[in-house]
Amino acid sequence: MKRGSTLALLYLTAVVLGLGSAWFAVKRIGIEGVSAGAWRADLLAGSADAGLYTRARIAVNAVLALDRSETIYFLATLDDTGRPLRAECRYRLSGVAPDALWWSITGYAEDNFLFPVESGRYSVSAESTGVAVGESFVATVGPGEADIETSGSGALRLTLRLYRPAAALQRDPASLDAPSIERIGACP
Repeated sequence: MKRGSTLALLYLTAVVLGLGSAWFAVKRIGIEGVSAGAWRADLLAGSADAGLYTRARIAVNAVLALDRSETIYFLATLDDTGRPLRAECRYRLSGVAPDALWWSITGYAEDNFLFPVESGRYSVSAESTGVAVGESFVATVGPGEADIETSGSGALRLTLRLYRPAAALQRDPASLDAPSIERIGACP
């Protein structure tokens, strides 16, 4: 092999390894942060203290991230028993309305976009549930008639956003009385 061919092969190998390791770091490394039930919050999302990989992960996987004094984002990819959330399954979300100025839970497909459903039922919130802070709510997630409608098959990601969370939650997000995520019925 000539020296030029060897050098080109080395450069190509370095590029492939570099891009592969960056993709792995951004897409596959778990969220650092705290857990509340099946929900996980990255405490550095939106923070000036966020490192290179946290910023890249937020840029690739999220639309926007504010500092936790403004918003705390909790993500769930598993139900309460540890099974992966699936778009083709049905779930019951139940809990109490969190102590925040406003909150919502939104369902996202595997590609991090909203499910293509005609109903427009992508999320539940303080308004749609009609409950005040500390009051109980129940919502369904799944295909067909559900409060958060999904379609197709594949991974499901739920995002709980707490806008202007109470000072106690800002200090200790793990203290959230997080909604439970229970699979209901058979899952194809």
